[in-house]
Amino acid sequence: MKEEQPNNPLHGKTLESVLIYLVDRYGWAELGNRIDINCFRFDPSIKSSLTFLRKTPWARKKVEDLYLDSL
Repeated sequence: MKEEQPNNPLHGKTLESVLIYLVDRYGWAELGNRIDINCFRFDPSIKSSLTFLRKTPWARKKVEDLYLDSL
């Protein structure tokens, strides 16, 4: 059973959709300036960024926080 989370703005959002939104809004260069991680600065791609973010909780938190701030 899925739990309803009406107060969680990330509920129902995939990491991929969050990342695509941020790339469309800011572009890779600005995203790399706002969140200083190499996967945004050097040869960025959605696939490589997702791989890194799924393994690195602190980086994922920064991406999610930027997403929430940009809404």
